[in-house]
Amino acid sequence: MELEQDLFGICPYTTAQKVLSGKWSIIILYHLGKKTMRFGELQRQLPDLTQSTLTKQLRALEEYGLIDRKIYPQVPPKVEYSLSDIGIKFKKVLAELAIWGNEYIETLKEKNL
Repeated sequence: MELEQDLFGICPYTTAQKVLSGKWSIIILYHLGKKTMRFGELQRQLPDLTQSTLTKQLRALEEYGLIDRKIYPQVPPKVEYSLSDIGIKFKKVLAELAIWGNEYIETLKEKNL
């Protein structure tokens, strides 16, 4: 574990793995890549995700700088989540993951897995 922390911020693979380690991180980034969303909108897109887990994942993604959180000073408070500049750059990675994921799904179908 210590070696992994030593490589964070140095090795691109270790860094990416750490930043994207949350089970729902990639899916949250995918949805925010389509549009800015409020918490409730994200929750409706991810019905299997508990409120506490979504909150935890959003905080982690914000801490790593992949998403921005904007709070509007009104009652009740309005909070919107969007991709940050570096998060927007991740959209290219998401597109490539979709291509690979679809190819892998086809491979599974061919092998009847």
